Amino acid sequence: MSKTFVVFLREFSAYFSTPLAYVFIVIFLGLTGSFTFYMGSFFERGQADLQSFFGFLPWLFLILIPAVSMRLWAEERKSGTIELLMTLPISTAQVVIGKFLAAWAFVCIAIMLTFPIWITVNYLGDPDNGVVAASYIGSLVMAGSYLAIGSCISALTKNQVIAFIVAALVCFLFLTAGLDIVQSFFQGWAPQVLVDGISGLSFLTHIEAIRTGVIDLRDVVFFVSTIAVSLFINVAIIDLKKAA
Repeated sequence: MSKTFVVFLREFSAYFSTPLAYVFIVIFLGLTGSFTFYMGSFFERGQADLQSFFGFLPWLFLILIPAVSMRLWAEERKSGTIELLMTLPISTAQVVIGKFLAAWAFVCIAIMLTFPIWITVNYLGDPDNGVVAASYIGSLVMAGSYLAIGSCISALTKNQVIAFIVAALVCFLFLTAGLDIVQSFFQGWAPQVLVDGISGLSFLTHIEAIRTGVIDLRDVVFFVSTIAVSLFINVAIIDLKKAA
């Protein structure tokens, strides 16, 4: 774990050594504020909750999270530093986990900096803060799932633009798997078991229950499994590239 922590510190400090982190945070906070107060009609709804805020987060993640994950491995491969990294006395799994945790910590900081919205809703009304806390936890775990998928995609290519586009597409499919836009493609010819299985992969389906304040073990297992499987594939891809 000490070696993983070293990788974590290296990657995490790298975010704030360039303007990238600050630009990302400013854009993220600006978009969440705009979507919440204008498109989400925060004041017009007249309800003391943050549904208008959390409702847009999965769609914002769809663009912003791949922008963070695209550089995790694509940049290493393009610059050639991945060969140097793999010669160090550290396992591939430790590197993958360390880089992922650093990116996740960075995204978590960006999400937690939205706390003024929580202060605003508490000032204006009497919200159920238990539901708000559950929604924040669900958003953090969902962001981790986006990142794990994006990291896996980033390991496949040297081009950050390609990594961004493919990661956004894959995350979009996971996000909308339970909606008619995806379900209609399978209904009519695919067995119902397959249709239900695809619907069960939807991020929206699992985050919806958490946003109501109900943290179901099945939803937690789903997001944790998504992260674990994606990181496992990430390790396999790096080892395969290293062997080649």
